[in-house]
Amino acid sequence: MRRSAPPPAVVVAAGLATLLLVVPLVALFVRAPWSTLGDLLTSDSLLTALRLSLVTASIATVVCVLVGVPLAWVLARVDFRGRSLVRSLVTVPLVLPPVVAGVALLTAFGRNGFVGEPLRDAFGVTIPFSTTAVVLAQVFVAMPFLVISVEGSFRTADPTLDEEAAMAGASRWQTFLRVNVPLAMPGILAGAVLAWARAIGEFGATITFAGNSEGVTRTMPLEIYTALQTDPEPAIALSIVLLVLSVAVLAALRERWLSNPWE
Repeated sequence: MRRSAPPPAVVVAAGLATLLLVVPLVALFVRAPWSTLGDLLTSDSLLTALRLSLVTASIATVVCVLVGVPLAWVLARVDFRGRSLVRSLVTVPLVLPPVVAGVALLTAFGRNGFVGEPLRDAFGVTIPFSTTAVVLAQVFVAMPFLVISVEGSFRTADPTLDEEAAMAGASRWQTFLRVNVPLAMPGILAGAVLAWARAIGEFGATITFAGNSEGVTRTMPLEIYTALQTDPEPAIALSIVLLVLSVAVLAALRERWLSNPWE
């Protein structure tokens, strides 16, 4: 069947949309200080921020996997009252403004917070404006990405395999570890990559809840923000690093999205 030509107005609108998305990225590379890029990326402050971001994002991803995979399994396989509400609450951080997320974390885990005050009084532990606060902020904003991906994998797995494992004498815990988790591993890996990417790019909740202390809470996005106030070249250099990481994440997940886009 012969395809008709698209309306000119649609083509123009599509072209404008493409330009709005592509031009800022191209500008970043055009304005990049290529001649001094190596020196900028090896400066002490940038290396410290990069190291802190990699460490905290990795820890946050591990936490997301350890607690998010069981949560995804419960949402996918357990029928309980309020499941829809729980699922809605889990996805709220996806649409919550990052600053609001930071305020919420500060209200809960601050020195006088709902959880923070008992922790301080009982154990002398204070979370805000520490590296722990960075990890907690990253977990809060990244967890939904993992849960959504893994829940989809658990839902598509054949439930009769659970029955066969039970008939073979496996306990529910053994079935979860040896049957459910391996079957959902593609979704777990994809969700972990997405969670890591979201964690390493987190800014609003981090600066609100953890502050901007060099070597303690100043991750790469915060280093970009700080550098931009005085010298844009280091900000552009570090922005390119984050852009390359983002493209690498897209490349890693491309095959999964193309082969199973609705999962």
